Amino acid sequence: MAALADLLHGLAVATAAVAVAVGLPELRPGTDPAVGWIAGGLVLLAGVVVDRNRRQARRERETLRRLDRLQKSVDGLAERLDRRIAPAEEAVTHETVLQEVKLLHTLVARLAESRSPEEREPPPDAMPAPQAPRFPDPRFPDPRPAALAESPPMDEAAVLEAVRDALAADRIDIHLQPIVSLPQRKHRFFEVFSRVRAADGSLILPDRYLEIAERAGLMATIDNLLLVRCIQLIRETERRQHAIGFFCNMSAATLSDAEFMRQFLDLMVRNQSLVPKLVFELSQQELRAGGAVTMGILSQLARIGFRFSMDRVTDLDIDVDALLRHEIRYLKLDCSLLLDPALASSVEDVRRRLDGTGIDLIAEKIETEAQLDAILRSGIDFGQGYRFGEPRPARKPS
Repeated sequence: MAALADLLHGLAVATAAVAVAVGLPELRPGTDPAVGWIAGGLVLLAGVVVDRNRRQARRERETLRRLDRLQKSVDGLAERLDRRIAPAEEAVTHETVLQEVKLLHTLVARLAESRSPEEREPPPDAMPAPQAPRFPDPRFPDPRPAALAESPPMDEAAVLEAVRDALAADRIDIHLQPIVSLPQRKHRFFEVFSRVRAADGSLILPDRYLEIAERAGLMATIDNLLLVRCIQLIRETERRQHAIGFFCNMSAATLSDAEFMRQFLDLMVRNQSLVPKLVFELSQQELRAGGAVTMGILSQLARIGFRFSMDRVTDLDIDVDALLRHEIRYLKLDCSLLLDPALASSVEDVRRRLDGTGIDLIAEKIETEAQLDAILRSGIDFGQGYRFGEPRPARKPS
């Protein structure tokens, strides 16, 4: 149909051009025949221009129709793919949750195994034992201000039983403290802390249960549970499309727990998208004391893409090459250490050796504006402390 229309249009234009060329001298006697042919040529040219514009408009309409059909086809294909992919994604998520539940069951089962008959039935006349003073562990900073009331005085057996009960009843709460970029103060990461909550809702502070839990061999279970909860948080932020990472402590006890680490590595290999969002923290002492098993586990974690952070630094004689070999990409230094005039030359030496290595410095325990101003003048990459926010309860994963 289009070809016939083009043919008729061409014939009409040619006929009109010939008619003008021949008829103009006849209609106006004395007109030079050349003028007639020029006029005919102009008519022919105008016809060609009109025909070209008409053809272009027709092609554009046809292109739009094709694009519309293509868009409908793409929409239909996307809908079919969504119907096929959704069950697969649901199956992957379901498998991930099952693996997490299996890990949690493994941890909870250890609680019963670790109980002795005497611990199951504490003597009724047990009196509270005096508590020796203890410096807080940096992994478990005291809440400021406390969101929940502190639990009443308990003896060691009662504290141990309360910790075990909290583990079994899922009352190890997760608190998050922001790590911000400097000088923008934008939230880039959160550090994950744990809080033990008693049956009455009160908090059992770390300085009361930490030493007791360590003696009873429960710290690995607490750290491992914290790690599983951290993975759940990462899945939740990924589902909500929040681009933020998490720092989670990994103790030597966790690294030496072969059964847990095997299950954890299997879980993360199947969920590679979660790996870049998790940074494991290890203390300087644990890294230096780490044997072949610890370093082997770190190597396995690094091979699947994990990065690490070294914290609780007390010695500024740092082997930067060793940090790079073990994929340590963050170095946390206490604000008081960074601002100590007696250590200024050592701090500057560390910063100089870190330049260009890809290892970022994080100044932690920044609490005052004066400290922040001094840190900002030093050009450090990240900051953490109560000046930017205290550890706050994380929302339970849905």
